[in-house]
Order: sequence, then structure tokens, then C-alpha cells
Amino acid sequence: MNTTALVVNGIALGALALGMAKNRERTRKALKIALRSFIGMLPMILTIVILIGLLLGFVSREMIGRILGTESGLAGVLVAAGFGSILHIPSLISFPLAASLLEGGAAAGTVAAFITSLTMIGAVTFPIEVREMGLSFTLMRNGLGFVFAVLIALGMGVLL
Repeated sequence: MNTTALVVNGIALGALALGMAKNRERTRKALKIALRSFIGMLPMILTIVILIGLLLGFVSREMIGRILGTESGLAGVLVAAGFGSILHIPSLISFPLAASLLEGGAAAGTVAAFITSLTMIGAVTFPIEVREMGLSFTLMRNGLGFVFAVLIALGMGVLL
């Protein structure tokens, strides 16, 4: 485990100990709620982890580098942003996927496009958003989200 993980886990355990000392019953109740939430998300998380494993098992490092690497340029950024716009993956899962893509040869800017569009654009929630907010607002929000995801990716590509 790296230093950051140790620090974050230490803070979490310290906060848990503080909560137990302050009010043991409320802390237990919160832990039960968190466990139920985790169990509810577990099938989706396992499915995504399995799909990522299969994807990385069948797609070679060279192919990832060719499609999403530094040589892919703007086309790679647009492909990554497109996939991020369509997929509906929790951030908790998307960050390890991003790390796997980076290890597989993807460029940092391309991965930034994927993560940014994944969190800012909602193709899956599009119909609900249209119903609640209206078509013009939804198109504008998602369009601007896509543009900003590409701009952020290009900026990250220059910085990193």
C-alpha cells in the first residue's frame, strides 16, 4: 500500500474510533447502513471489474496505445470522451479503470477525457434530464460538458 492510501485509511480508522468513542450506537447504525449500501452496489462493481478484466485481457497493450495513446492525438481524446459520455460507471470504479488504461499505454490526456466525460455527461440519464429540465438545457449542459472534457484532456496532455 502506498503512503497516500495509508494516510487516508488511517484518517478513516481514526474517525471511526472517534465515532465509536463518542456514540457507539450511532456509529454501529452508520456502519450497518454503509454495509447495506456496499452489498447493494457489489453486483454492479463485480460486473464492471469482470468486464474490465476481460477487456484488458483481450485488448493488447499495443492496441490501447494505438487507440488511446499519445500518437492518437485528438482522435483518441474524442474516442475516450465518447466512451465516457455513454458509459455509466461509478467514480469508485472509474479511477482503477483509468489507472489500468494508463498502465496499458493510454495517454494521460486521453484518460482525463474519459474520466471527465464520465462524470460530467449523462447519456444514460438523458431521458430523465430532458423530462425534468427540458431538451435545450439538457443538450446545452451535455454539449458543454463534452467540450470542457476535451479541453481539460488537451490541457492535461500538455501539462503531463
